[in-house]
Amino acid sequence: MTSIEPVKIEESQPQPINESSQSEPQSAVADSDKQAVNQQTWSFWTVFSSTFLTIFIAEMGDKTQLATLLMSAQSQSPWIVFAGAAAALICTSLLGVLIGYWMARRLSPKVLDLAVAILMLIISGLLIEDVISSS
Repeated sequence: MTSIEPVKIEESQPQPINESSQSEPQSAVADSDKQAVNQQTWSFWTVFSSTFLTIFIAEMGDKTQLATLLMSAQSQSPWIVFAGAAAALICTSLLGVLIGYWMARRLSPKVLDLAVAILMLIISGLLIEDVISSS
């Protein structure tokens, strides 16, 4: 009778990929795959809570809230003012979401970021010019 000797199996460790050996198209595909995975991992509550907190904090003390406060004080009908302000905020938010979704389907994230950055710089420059000229 012959004996069976155990075979030793060595586990191979994954070798790191040298980024310089990758071609540009593979890297672009890998980046788009990473973005797709990142976008899919956001849960409903993560998106909802981050959106709510961002808008809530941004809207505190702004001109819309002050205008709503004054309208409510003058009209003596706070619930009607609330309903009107809420409907207006919903409409403007819906418009922003639809335009943002439409743009995101047609432009890359880098182009969108650049466009928003340029737009913010233009608006900031106009506001600074207004403050300087009114002094």
